[in-house]
Amino acid sequence: MTEFKVCVFCGSRSGNNPAYTDAAHAVAQELASRGMQLVFGGGGTGLMGETARTALDLGVSVTGIIPTFLINQETPVEDLSELLVVADMHERKAKMAELSDMFVVLPGGIGTMEEACEMITGNWIGLYNKPVGFLNVNGFFDSFFAFLKDAVDAGFMPVPCYERAIVDNTAAGLLDKLVSARCAPELPCNADCFGHK
Repeated sequence: MTEFKVCVFCGSRSGNNPAYTDAAHAVAQELASRGMQLVFGGGGTGLMGETARTALDLGVSVTGIIPTFLINQETPVEDLSELLVVADMHERKAKMAELSDMFVVLPGGIGTMEEACEMITGNWIGLYNKPVGFLNVNGFFDSFFAFLKDAVDAGFMPVPCYERAIVDNTAAGLLDKLVSARCAPELPCNADCFGHK
């Protein structure tokens, strides 16, 4: 089995619904059961910390990538397999893209969405061939998907770009789809992901 490196984008806060933390734990458990590695933002707060600590407890190799200026705000998780301290947010994202084979997006705020959108864009314009998947916990990403569809309908986004984003309601289902997409010669269109026909 290929030991894929999976980057998780998620909130530096935990949110106000325990389902978000449960989802972070479920992703870590899936990574462990599949022999995958975790790449994440390095911080020990919120869903980032929950995902990383759970993964470490389960024997997953975990690489954290954090900018110098965030070290005091998002104190890095202890005992990481590897901690990379970089100059800024741009270098952090570049290193995540370099090291990772695929991306899981958990609930989070504007920073999480910015990271996810940069990877979707990079895939569309040919910089990467690394699938991006959203774990749609309790419909958290429904409004984002609706925006993407509106952008398509308004003529600002081609349908295949919209269809490349992968989505599932379970960690297992999402990782199955990401592995299938990663192993394909090119990223597939997933017309059913957002209900777009």
